[in-house]
Amino acid sequence: MSVWRKKPVSHFERDMKKNELNRVLGRWGLTSLGIGAIIGGGIFTLTGIAAHDHAGPALALSFVIAGVGCLFASLCYAEFASILPVEGSAYAYSYGTMGELFAWIIGWNLILEYMMGATTVAVAWSGYFEKLLHQFEIEPPMWLMNDAVTAATKAKEAGMAAPEFAFNLPAFLITWVVTAILIKGIKEAAKTNNLIVILKVAVVLFVIFVGFFFIDTDNYVPFIPETVHNADGSSSFGWSGVVTAATIVFFAYIGFDAVSTQAGEAINPKKDVPFAIIMSLVICTVLYIVVSLVLTGMVPYNELDIKAPVASAFEGVGMPWATKLITIAAVAGLTSVMLVMMLGQTRIFLGMAKDGLLPFNIFGKIHETYKTPFRSTILVGAVVSIVAATTPINKVSEMCSMGTLLAFAMISIAVLIMRIRQPELERPFKTPAVWFVAIAGAGFNFGLMYFVRPDTWVAFIIWSTLGLVVYFLYSRKHSNLNNYAFEESLKGHDAIVNASEED
Repeated sequence: MSVWRKKPVSHFERDMKKNELNRVLGRWGLTSLGIGAIIGGGIFTLTGIAAHDHAGPALALSFVIAGVGCLFASLCYAEFASILPVEGSAYAYSYGTMGELFAWIIGWNLILEYMMGATTVAVAWSGYFEKLLHQFEIEPPMWLMNDAVTAATKAKEAGMAAPEFAFNLPAFLITWVVTAILIKGIKEAAKTNNLIVILKVAVVLFVIFVGFFFIDTDNYVPFIPETVHNADGSSSFGWSGVVTAATIVFFAYIGFDAVSTQAGEAINPKKDVPFAIIMSLVICTVLYIVVSLVLTGMVPYNELDIKAPVASAFEGVGMPWATKLITIAAVAGLTSVMLVMMLGQTRIFLGMAKDGLLPFNIFGKIHETYKTPFRSTILVGAVVSIVAATTPINKVSEMCSMGTLLAFAMISIAVLIMRIRQPELERPFKTPAVWFVAIAGAGFNFGLMYFVRPDTWVAFIIWSTLGLVVYFLYSRKHSNLNNYAFEESLKGHDAIVNASEED
């Protein structure tokens, strides 16, 4: 019962043959899912938090830093996706190379990554939806559009008494709409995502081309504001603020990780998943860098609205009609981000349940008609909806980055281990300059973890500790690999019996 036992490649191949999911996604369908996850949370939400609180106009440098780190990791992901095209993403890749305990830690933190990712986007969706209502002169009550902490803060700013009760109803409801789409099936989810991706890419291009004419270069001075030391021991602005912002916007890039979770529904996963991983990352990184330069050039960074930065930038230059267009696109675009985040989460649960590390009846059960893991989808919807309705956005957004950074670093190491231990494996995609790319990817992502805020580290340690407790109390003894040696001995016994019967 070693915690370092590894899942044999033959077991992954067996899982692929037993796949119950519908294989309907081609390379551009997978790429669209990646773009659907990447464009949204970063552009429509985190640009405000990262620029306003940490990097200022140098947010573009934060996206460059995060993008480079992601590029190294994405090349390693692409090789693994071509070798082990199964749902589970970094969790599955770690299981085949680093051992069960490492795989569990990665999988457990991917739960945090995707859950908090979907929650962040649900809260942001509510913010843009509220702004859209205001555009049409509809004023919903504050206590129905915000969590208690945010509602109290807004009430104080407005010179009002804090409401006795507050609940973010839009965030709660949109989560259940997305949950219903996911239960219905991958084909319906992919079609919905494709339509939304076309809309929001068009609007992002609009932001770039129209916003360019409203850039005031004075807003870029100073490009990197002076360092400010915060009461909690962290710092904002300066180069440390730029790197801290990079750890925050890292959340925006986990879309390519979500692509790898869809291998079980890809038509030709060994070729199409690597293509979609790299293509979605390259397209979105370029868009992120340009949009961040446009936004911080249009209005001073300290005037960006944290919840709806893109719309507020166009309001600041007197373009209310553009604000309506952007707000509508953001509402639709963030819906697709939630869809892919929650989709990825349920597929990781499915991979862990197939390996016995989570209860199969809850996390692995596939609906007979829709061919989706409906029970885990409902569970994810319940958790995300409740947390989104009751938690401030700045408390959940930063928790996403730790799981991402750890997964990217571990996969960068794992691809080297696989090259050394099993060089004979067929690799439809091979990481170029693997010794440089893998080491740089691991070093880059471990290095970024150093700059994560202290309270995020605390949450990460508490969550990881809870995960270890679950592993040693349940997952270790229920793992399918516990029965692997027993199964092998039975095969040997059966072979002996069959041979004696033939004699």
